[in-house]
Amino acid sequence: MTKRKRHVIKHDNIVVFPGAVQTLIREGHMFAENFQYEKAVASFEKAFVYEAGDEFALSAYAFALYELKDYSKVKNVCEQLFSMGTSLYVEIMELYITVCMQLKEYHQVKSLITTLLEENVLPQDQIEKFERLKNLNSEVSKNLEKKENAQRLIEEQEYELEKFCALTSNEQSIRLHRLMDTNVRQLKEPLKEIIECSSIHPFVQSLALILLVEQEVAMKVRVAKFKQTKIVNPAELVLPNQLPQYGEIKNIVEVKLEQDPSTLEMVQYLMAKHAIVTYPFEWHPFEADDVAYSYIDFVLAMLGNVQEMDYEIIDFLQMLEKLTELH
Repeated sequence: MTKRKRHVIKHDNIVVFPGAVQTLIREGHMFAENFQYEKAVASFEKAFVYEAGDEFALSAYAFALYELKDYSKVKNVCEQLFSMGTSLYVEIMELYITVCMQLKEYHQVKSLITTLLEENVLPQDQIEKFERLKNLNSEVSKNLEKKENAQRLIEEQEYELEKFCALTSNEQSIRLHRLMDTNVRQLKEPLKEIIECSSIHPFVQSLALILLVEQEVAMKVRVAKFKQTKIVNPAELVLPNQLPQYGEIKNIVEVKLEQDPSTLEMVQYLMAKHAIVTYPFEWHPFEADDVAYSYIDFVLAMLGNVQEMDYEIIDFLQMLEKLTELH
């Protein structure tokens, strides 16, 4: 009986015994299936030193690399699979697009998905998934641009009081909105000065305070508006629609307007706007029930149904409405 010859691999004068590479690849698959991604990557990489991997080994390697957040390597492996003409095209393309987003290559992702959709190369049941990826990419790209713009403004010291006060109230409001997805702790002192400045629009004061509250920045801030003054700690404050008087007024109008949903919706809309301007004082010194009924009267009057009302509170609500026209 003749013995079957087995292929022997040599690499840098090192002899690799028959079956060793296949063993390493089997181990790579086993480790990947058991979520041992570092061991899986190590096994695949040892195997690929001696022999080019097939599409199944390379795809398992790519997904293991993704779990380890080695996105540049994942991208290279995906491109290698595309050049091979992989039968796992859709799965690898989805992975490729995802890592491009992680690498912040948003324009490439947009172009790639647009081409895939226009050329009808995707299975029908995968089109919706790639459209969602395209929308997600667009949203992430916009958010990054906002953060970069905000960071640029921070670096240019655009939130220092002197520069900030030189802007119109609308421009100030826009500048603060750009900070919504930014770590504002580095700006806590400029924001405090904005809140405490008597010449700043009350709506803008509130926006600056809300930024500190949302990120639970602990510091003492003096707030003065509508002939009221108080010292607050943003870390201990809740947002405008979570304050106690807001909840009381909301409950009263919901009961009163249970059978009139359109008027209720208008009242709730006005309350939400006005709560930002008055923040953190709410509608004090007025009582919750008086404010609730005045809101109902205010909306009914806007709809042409004029009736007897508390004109002191109505005048206050009209002033708040005018102040919210800023944004």
